[in-house]
Amino acid sequence: MQTVNSAFQECDQLVRDFEKVIAKPLIKKTTVYYTGIDLGTAYIVLAVLDENYQPVAGAYRFANVVKDGMVVDYIGAIRIVKELKQELEEKLGTELIFASAALPPGTFTLDSGAIKHVVQGAGFEITKLLDEPTAANAVLKIKNGAIVDIGGGTTGIAILKDGEVTYVADEPTGGTHFSLVIAGAYKLSFDDAEQYKRNPQNHRELIPVLRPVIEKVSSIINRHVKEHSVKEIYLVGGTCCLAGIETIIAQQTKLPTYKPQNPMFVTPLGIALNCTQEIQ
Repeated sequence: MQTVNSAFQECDQLVRDFEKVIAKPLIKKTTVYYTGIDLGTAYIVLAVLDENYQPVAGAYRFANVVKDGMVVDYIGAIRIVKELKQELEEKLGTELIFASAALPPGTFTLDSGAIKHVVQGAGFEITKLLDEPTAANAVLKIKNGAIVDIGGGTTGIAILKDGEVTYVADEPTGGTHFSLVIAGAYKLSFDDAEQYKRNPQNHRELIPVLRPVIEKVSSIINRHVKEHSVKEIYLVGGTCCLAGIETIIAQQTKLPTYKPQNPMFVTPLGIALNCTQEIQ
């Protein structure tokens, strides 16, 4: 069985490199830039890689343009992606042309057109559209187990066998539900609850409050993995930044549960790693 360090050593290094270039973009000679666009329920993230698929720049912004994995504010999504694109282009001193994007598993027939049009509307040539867990595994490189992407609105599950995705599912319940519980418990507005949740200093205090929602997420995972002989769970997605969430999920699923140091940036980096110069 993989240990946390061996499972995520390369992943964590890539994320650390990405965090550095968010703060200070890396200006270097490259024949092409590849951009990954993650339209999340809570954040829109752009990750830019060079020709060798190494991070050179990145940006993210809190947004309410996606709900339960679906684009609900099409114009707002285009505006934010376009603004982030222009911000990064100014920092890098060049135009960003090629981009890839991803959707929650099982939503291709419902929302792939909207995601594609958002990326194109922001001025990119979209080269690939894939599901989020497959994108995440480009960074995690898991051979066997379940990748669970707990985002703002949904929990996406991908089961892998010998490195291939054999089963995907996506259900409502994610960070938005965590924030609603916090808002009710602390008599806060939703936005204030979001801010409170994001502060790591509050996580130990919040775990008992959020435990019922985490247990619901765990039940979703259990329902989807029980028929597939899954032996390990790997967590990604912004909601998994909550300290201790992996411990409760492990207790409820009776399966070893791991997460990288910063689960928020795994999927956008994986999306960028799937970008090419050829439109597919």
